[in-house]
Amino acid sequence: MITIMKNDLRNSIQSEGVLSAECRRTTAARRPYLRSADLFGGAREVVIEHAGEEYRLRLTRQGKLILTK
Repeated sequence: MITIMKNDLRNSIQSEGVLSAECRRTTAARRPYLRSADLFGGAREVVIEHAGEEYRLRLTRQGKLILTK
């Protein structure tokens, strides 16, 4: 099964230059999925603790994300 998924991924990248919808669903099924609106909850900035350090994830006026330490 892993070999098939690798081949699907390789074929998708080679033929389209991007992941096919099927490969995205397979990949997404293996990791948590968060919507930025849910993460921010109406705020423009959240603090994320990682390995004892604080990081700030900010939402810009242009709708982009910036992660800083």
